[in-house]
Amino acid sequence: MRVLHTSDWHVGRTFHGRDLLGDQEAVLTGLADLVVEERVDVVVVAGDLYDRAVPSGEAVQTCVRVLSAIRRAGARLVITSGNHDSAARVGAFGEFAAAGGLHLRTSPTELHEPVLLDDEHGPVAFYGIPYLEPDPARQALRARTDVPGACAEVPRGHTGVLTEAMNRVRADLATRPGARSVVLAHAFVTGGTGSDSERTIAVGGVEQVPGAVFDGVDYAALGHLHGAQRLAEHLRYSGSPLAYSFSEAAHRKSVWLVDLDADGLAEVRRRELPVPRPLAAIEGELAALLDAPEHDAVTDHYLSVTLTDEVRPLDPMRRLQERFPHAVHLEWKPAGGRATAELRYAEITRGRDDHELAAGFVADCRGSDPGDGERALLAEALRTASSAEVAR
Repeated sequence: MRVLHTSDWHVGRTFHGRDLLGDQEAVLTGLADLVVEERVDVVVVAGDLYDRAVPSGEAVQTCVRVLSAIRRAGARLVITSGNHDSAARVGAFGEFAAAGGLHLRTSPTELHEPVLLDDEHGPVAFYGIPYLEPDPARQALRARTDVPGACAEVPRGHTGVLTEAMNRVRADLATRPGARSVVLAHAFVTGGTGSDSERTIAVGGVEQVPGAVFDGVDYAALGHLHGAQRLAEHLRYSGSPLAYSFSEAAHRKSVWLVDLDADGLAEVRRRELPVPRPLAAIEGELAALLDAPEHDAVTDHYLSVTLTDEVRPLDPMRRLQERFPHAVHLEWKPAGGRATAELRYAEITRGRDDHELAAGFVADCRGSDPGDGERALLAEALRTASSAEVAR
């Protein structure tokens, strides 16, 4: 059996205010072509199908079109929910969807119940472990002590609930001699490397769990971290299909193709995904950035710009976007470091009157001291404000 491991689609996400639905649909629909080309039997999505618990109608329709294309290409799908998803919404109508080859696993109380799919060697058991928020998941698992491997007192924390979940998975797997196994899980496993676009899952404690939690299965398809990573031969993150932060500019977005033979895991191969619009970062004074020919190569990139002008330029983003239409992020870090100086509030205000504080604010925002005319305007504004306060 050939399995395509993907995760963290985040359908509906924006990138610094830019709508990504078109890019997401193009890349994700391309998975259907990969299904045909590589003769994929099953596509798994290890959580964060959507970017928010209540996705927009447009995001839902995009997801429906993508999943339909993959199914028409001949692959069955197994999906579990992540920390960005609403498990109840993703899992709605799951029983009906399964009849059409779309298997949704979003309930902690049913994570020990696999999706059983057969190949020429027999059954493969797909166990979907949704994102387990420690306290609610602990309560849900404690309510189901009637299943093999269940412990009446579930330990606290991410490691505790995931250990309990995997104990139940292994106990069920033991009742299925000869079955090979794939686990989908949405978690931060020790040894993985995060990025700026992931929402923290730390809730009153340590968010990471040891990789040994997932011992005893043929393959663990992980989701949550947005960079493709191999933690062990059977333990991998596929990463997100698109870059969702500038910290991912160097990522090579991809999926894993996982082959299972009669004995279990046979081979894992990586297939890179297309990049709809690359990311880049440039730095320098505004005038130089607008004129330098060496930046022609990034005019169509999503761009993060750091300006080093001594004085903050006027309307810099509009001017940048005239040359770089996809500039979406801007920072000002003057060469002298004035904008990044850190002072305590008491140190800034000590011994300074309102006029001096106002002038200092203008200087800090702009990077240069106000002139005599501007100081006079500030003084007049302060007098007007003081008179209005007295009149009350």
